Amino acid sequence: MANNGTVETSDSLKAFGAALKAFRERAALTQEQLAVLIDYSVATVASVEQGRRLPTPPFIDRVESVLDAFGVLRAMARHVGRERGLAVWFREWAQLEETAVTLCTYECRVVPGLLQTEEYTRAVMLNVPPPPSEEQLGERIAARRARQELLRRTPPIAFSFIVEEAVLLRHVGGEEVTRALLGHLLACAELWNVELQVMPLRQPFHAGTDGPMRLLETPERHWVGYAEGQKTGQLITDREAVSVMQMRYAKMRSQALSPADSAELLRQMRGAP
Repeated sequence: MANNGTVETSDSLKAFGAALKAFRERAALTQEQLAVLIDYSVATVASVEQGRRLPTPPFIDRVESVLDAFGVLRAMARHVGRERGLAVWFREWAQLEETAVTLCTYECRVVPGLLQTEEYTRAVMLNVPPPPSEEQLGERIAARRARQELLRRTPPIAFSFIVEEAVLLRHVGGEEVTRALLGHLLACAELWNVELQVMPLRQPFHAGTDGPMRLLETPERHWVGYAEGQKTGQLITDREAVSVMQMRYAKMRSQALSPADSAELLRQMRGAP
């Protein structure tokens, strides 16, 4: 994948396509026959088998059922979704997320991807040039939805999110998208392993003015950081640099609204259910 947002095929996507073809041939079906049974085009079936197209959740459910694939295709798709549609510079971090013990995220640009609704994700991706194709957009949305499964992963991850109030006041996507997003954030904040805090618009003391950051604790109890900018991302492993990020994040947790006050602010912003 080049750093222009386009996505290339991956080994996991090719493997999924090969498995799909094997199950199709086991069922003695042609691509045309399978396409009819799952109500997709022949071109879509062929593209997925060739590892050139990300299978959507409905596609996966249908082929899994029609081909009686023993859950294999659904299991493989989880890993495909994590890779296809992700920017190159983000993939290493995304792999670390898979086994993380703790994840901390501070955002001042957009709502963190793990907390986004599909409509908000779509609006964000369509706002930033160059505009993606429908296929690229679908791949990126599917990848984000796959990452969101981490919120309910077993064993659970301890999440901490700090989001700037200004991000929510921007109303990306319009009023309906924003209202649905606020309701979704409230639902996520009710998860026992998720702590969501809002950094108020007026906060003269702010330790995060250097920009967004993420921190992650590995199963081995090592901490790593991640910082992202315009079409770049940097994994930070230097202990001193990570320690500085931890100090800043800890300071921001004390400067942001408490989880309870943050939830109340979100309810006020959303208005009546």
